[in-house]
Amino acid sequence: MRRNVKTVLPAVAMTAVSMVLTLAVVVMWLGTAMPWPVALVVGLGIDGGWLATLAYERRLAAQGDHSRTVTAVGWSFGALAAGVLIVHALTAEASAGAWLAVAWLPIAAKALWLVHGMWERTALTPVALDAIRGIQQEARDEAAVARARLRAEAATETTRLTAVTQAGASVARVQARTAKSLSRAWSTLETARQGEDTGRALTSVTSRVTPGVTPAWELPVWGRSEPVPAIGWAPPPLTDGELDGLVDEIRTSETPALSYREMAIRFRAAGHAASEVRLRAAWKRVA
Repeated sequence: MRRNVKTVLPAVAMTAVSMVLTLAVVVMWLGTAMPWPVALVVGLGIDGGWLATLAYERRLAAQGDHSRTVTAVGWSFGALAAGVLIVHALTAEASAGAWLAVAWLPIAAKALWLVHGMWERTALTPVALDAIRGIQQEARDEAAVARARLRAEAATETTRLTAVTQAGASVARVQARTAKSLSRAWSTLETARQGEDTGRALTSVTSRVTPGVTPAWELPVWGRSEPVPAIGWAPPPLTDGELDGLVDEIRTSETPALSYREMAIRFRAAGHAASEVRLRAAWKRVA
């Protein structure tokens, strides 16, 4: 009811002002040509017809009905009242502008009643309005929760990526330092292997331990290891004499003589079997 008052009061006030102005203009306009009671009756007839039509139209609207004929008659009375005011303003010798300024009031009153009717047709009950507010609030809550969840997930992912990046950087630094140290070690080993006095120095150290044996020292070479084909059958064990003969034959198969590493690779590639200890002992005996 309070919300309907917001639209019905301006329409009622505008209609009352329009009826008063129309009655006054008719009485002033026709009062000079006929007795004023007759002019008053004419003015009240116009206002009464307008008011009766408006009441009937409001009754139909309250029933959820609509009649174009009643609406047309109501607009006709409004146009008649506005026409009376416009004619009086144009024929008045004094204050013509003021009368012309209020000549639009009957049309404005009809327009306000039209707005009030649209308000009533689109008005909702308090229960429906509360339900709509609840739905809107629920949607806002869900949106806020979703935004908070996305921000939390983004922050978590950022932290995880930062930790992974830092761990990867640490691993890379350790690998770089290890590779650098290993490179220096292998460089030192390669320099020693390529030296002319390396073999003599190692021989002088071991000659007192193994008198009468002069081994050919070969330091390890940093490089790719060569795969040895698998042996599908178990050959009979070799005697020391047979092993020494095979080692010497393979060692002296090329000039200069092969190193122990190359000899061992060819020995096993030929299908012979011997432990590393026996093979190295045979190498020392024949070398």
